[in-house]
Amino acid sequence: MRLAALLAGLPPERSALRIEGEHADDTPIRGIAIDSRAVVPGDLFVALRGSAVDGHEHLQQAIDLGAAAVVVERIPAGIDLRGRPAVAVRDARQSLAPLAALFFGHPSEELSLIGVTGTNGKTSTTYLLESILAAAGRRTGLIGTVEVRYAGEHLRSVNTTPESLELQRLLRAMRTRGIDAVAMEVSSHALAIGRTDGCRFEAAAFTNVTQDHLDFHETMEAYRLAKTRLFREHLRPGAAAVVNLDDPAAAEFLAAARDGGGRPICVARKPGPGVDVAAPEAHVGLGGTRVRLRLPSGPLEFELPLLGDFNVENLLVAVGVAVGLDIPASAIAAGVESCPQVPGRVERVDAGLPETPTVLVDYAHTPDAVDKLLRTVRPMTRGRLITVFGCGGDRDRTKRAPMAEAVARWSDRAIATSDNPRSEDPEAILTDVELGLRRLRRVEPADLDGVDASYSCLADRRAAIQLALGIARGTDTVVIAGKGHEDYQIVGRERLPFDDRIEARRALAGKLRTR
Repeated sequence: MRLAALLAGLPPERSALRIEGEHADDTPIRGIAIDSRAVVPGDLFVALRGSAVDGHEHLQQAIDLGAAAVVVERIPAGIDLRGRPAVAVRDARQSLAPLAALFFGHPSEELSLIGVTGTNGKTSTTYLLESILAAAGRRTGLIGTVEVRYAGEHLRSVNTTPESLELQRLLRAMRTRGIDAVAMEVSSHALAIGRTDGCRFEAAAFTNVTQDHLDFHETMEAYRLAKTRLFREHLRPGAAAVVNLDDPAAAEFLAAARDGGGRPICVARKPGPGVDVAAPEAHVGLGGTRVRLRLPSGPLEFELPLLGDFNVENLLVAVGVAVGLDIPASAIAAGVESCPQVPGRVERVDAGLPETPTVLVDYAHTPDAVDKLLRTVRPMTRGRLITVFGCGGDRDRTKRAPMAEAVARWSDRAIATSDNPRSEDPEAILTDVELGLRRLRRVEPADLDGVDASYSCLADRRAAIQLALGIARGTDTVVIAGKGHEDYQIVGRERLPFDDRIEARRALAGKLRTR
């Protein structure tokens, strides 16, 4: 593709401010790169400004490796372009998405692309959707927090929603491999910085919005507005726009769907006027949930293998999308019943040993998610509810105390520990967390077992898990919250191997060896 043809795909507000260099129109572009180290001859290098790295500082490396042209916001002093065209734009990141979409031939237009946004529930909802679509005979792909998978490929996720260049590359690869339907998590961050620009969704869904990511968005209003962009800016005409009416922000998303030309589909726990999909009955247990839904086509009853009352809400959203895509009720039921365990989402850790406590690992890392998780687990706990949790460093500090308040509200024992401390002092994070634990009594770790309604602080997450499992009895339930599927812990700039599920199994095995 010639550079001129590629640049012609930029919308007017993102068009080039100027182009330096000769014969720019005729320059052939064989690929696009945003990592200067990965440039190969013929690539268009787009210099992005990140929080830690600025691509403009690596412009010379990209040119030396053979970049045919560069897209920049500025040209640093001392750069030798070697006659290569330099395209100046206002915002390189905002320009990247339309360039990538055009370069890869707008793959989203060839797919049934389904986007799910919301603070909590995106991963479980997309897993349910993937299973329903497969039961309906569709060849499916999945893009989300845990992984990217399609046609036998399993790729580790770096972000919930990939950078726009990688996203367009993935969608083209999926289409090339015969995929026709993709369930995709869409984060507020991705919507705000334009990663999904160039994508057109056949269906979009909203789960809920509660406090999270205020370190980036700063206000809840900005956070909600970012999420509504999925409905307002990215829908195909007449696309199904599924909204959870039980969330207080539902009206904003319905308005955004109408503004974006979508076809609203409303879901709620209780049937009522304007509700397309409801769940009048749901019986939740440790083995799963028996659910009876009310669809436009009539009632539908089945077993939901995912644990937790909150998963009924995720189910409603997934089924709402299925209804919007005209998937038969039989395929909906078959898909839901065959949905696999979502990694790190109320995942039961079974050491295969008798008389051990129930151990659940979950990704809950917001006040609302923690509250819903523990509120669900509490009535199913025969003995004590012991919760291990932490809050991430370099993230929204204002949610730390509310998360701890939710833990204190439902737990008999709590252990506050590290999550991913990143560059923050773990002890300083725990100081913030403790503000929310005041209804419990602080005790030393050695005294935790013997004092009702108590908590301890233990920055070492491995030691915290061992303590929780060490004091847990066979009738107790231990919830390890915050990291879920993650198999690492970020300490400083290092990503160290760490998996809550593995640590819990080790602690259970050690517990039995000492009996």
